Amino acid sequence: MDRAVQINVDQVSVKYTMDRTGIKSMKEYVVSLCTGRLQLDTFSALKEVSFSVKAGEVFGIIGKNGAGKSTLLKVISGILKPSKGTVVVKGRVIPMLELGSGFDQDLSGYENIFLNGAILGYSKAFLREHCQEIIDFSELGDFVYAPIRTYSSGMMMRLAFSVAAVVLPDVLIVDEILAVGDASFQEKSRRRMMELMGGGTTVLMVSHDISQIKSMCDRVAWLDHGKVVTVGPADEVCGQYERWVE
Repeated sequence: MDRAVQINVDQVSVKYTMDRTGIKSMKEYVVSLCTGRLQLDTFSALKEVSFSVKAGEVFGIIGKNGAGKSTLLKVISGILKPSKGTVVVKGRVIPMLELGSGFDQDLSGYENIFLNGAILGYSKAFLREHCQEIIDFSELGDFVYAPIRTYSSGMMMRLAFSVAAVVLPDVLIVDEILAVGDASFQEKSRRRMMELMGGGTTVLMVSHDISQIKSMCDRVAWLDHGKVVTVGPADEVCGQYERWVE
């Protein structure tokens, strides 16, 4: 891989096997398997996807619901393993996907800062040093010491974003991240994202807001039914996509 390339996706495919017989238990599965009544379908979420992202580039992924965008981000993040093909990512990766999914509902927000931070790969020393910064950014105040189960969804997302955004990663992977909290917090989140981008972080992002993709991204990949339609400059590809969906 070229030294200037931060992410290289080469012929990546993801296939899922789905049951068509409505099996609800392991016993039913075994009986169906033994009697030859098991019916399975294969669904291809990604089909031989290839592209590369250069260091410091802001790269967008667009497409309709079900196009494979979130699946692709999970593969690049290392959350999913491709059925075929390879992904090479250089440097420290912070995935902002399914924010708050690693939270423990019975622990306080403060305790979850350390739990979620550890999941993201931060050391305890780093989290201690930046804990107050995370709390201040989240705007939770004393609520940070209350159990997560008492939080609204907006409060939980604000805390999750604050934990994820405290570090300057080599690669930031983002799925609709700017729809966090109220309008004021969304604007603060957007400014933080711009700081990360301006700091040389390579950003891979998915958004249904095409105007946001146009304004923030250098290049874009357009996916449709798991395949790459085209890759190119943001204005050009977004324009093609907008004309296609009209």
